[in-house]
Amino acid sequence: MLSKQDISDRILVQEHFAKEHLPGDLGRADVERYKARIKALLKEKDACLVAHYYTDALIQELAEETGGCVADSLEMARFGSQRPESTLLVAGVRFMGETAKILSPEKRILMPTLEATCSLDIGCPEDEFTAFCDAHPDYEVVVYANTSAAVKARADWVVTSSIALQVVEHLADQGKKIIWAPDKHLGAYVQKQTGIDMLMWDGACIVHEEFKAKGILDLKRVYPDAAVLVHPESPDAVVELADAVGSTSQLIQAARDLPNRELIVATDRGIFYKMQQAAPEKMFIEAPTGGSGATCRSCAHCPWMAMNGLDNIVAALEEGRDEIFVDEGLLDRARQPLQRMLDFSASLKR
Repeated sequence: MLSKQDISDRILVQEHFAKEHLPGDLGRADVERYKARIKALLKEKDACLVAHYYTDALIQELAEETGGCVADSLEMARFGSQRPESTLLVAGVRFMGETAKILSPEKRILMPTLEATCSLDIGCPEDEFTAFCDAHPDYEVVVYANTSAAVKARADWVVTSSIALQVVEHLADQGKKIIWAPDKHLGAYVQKQTGIDMLMWDGACIVHEEFKAKGILDLKRVYPDAAVLVHPESPDAVVELADAVGSTSQLIQAARDLPNRELIVATDRGIFYKMQQAAPEKMFIEAPTGGSGATCRSCAHCPWMAMNGLDNIVAALEEGRDEIFVDEGLLDRARQPLQRMLDFSASLKR
């Protein structure tokens, strides 16, 4: 069982990442120089910076300071499509840049690095997934946003974690049979909540799959009044312990709304930046993963998200490198299932 000192050390680490993390060996003065250069380049290049909740806090802060946004992958793309700038710089992972290109084909989409990917994306290759779908032609294909443009183009629906339940229930009401991809844990959560049988692709997020129920129970013994916030990409045993289950934006909302002063958070620790904005009086505790140091694959932080840095943001803007291209033949086909979800979401609000 974790001791009080273990927990205190963990909180110090969490606060370090959320508030004071400096990329590499940069000092504060170096960071300020980078930020000033990026702000100037954004204006010079007619560019807007959007950042995912899981990027470094400094990048999220910079996006907000320059009129960009910090959001989930779909909202980043949707926000970018409504901006007047001709260039969108997407701090996140590759499928997020592709989603932005799908919704804004006329814009130039840059990323700090094209090497930043996602285990869900690479775990659902186009050819294998197409063959899987072709083997079940009478099924409606629903894919999570964490997929390539090519996989989206093969789908009937693209969903985010915040609307997956409603879309699947809607399809079930129509008598549809459903293929779900790629996250098996999110799929299992949707299946359990709806009671709907789905053909499931076997994929997982390396960050969320590492959270362990035992570690959370150990934390609850130290902090019995803490609420547990869990992203549904986590294993079922972790979800079962949650006081709130939801997407990144839903978990931030829960952090603000729950009465608990202490919150155990089972998602990427990059989210602490926005959670602390939403509820500055509360203490956020990083949920333990299955390992530590060299023995864990992510330690509650996506290694690909960590590849986004101030230095490669500067390089992307200065050199126009790491640009996202999506084959024109895919753009329309990938946009259709995305637009279907957006239209469905708008109909729920009417």
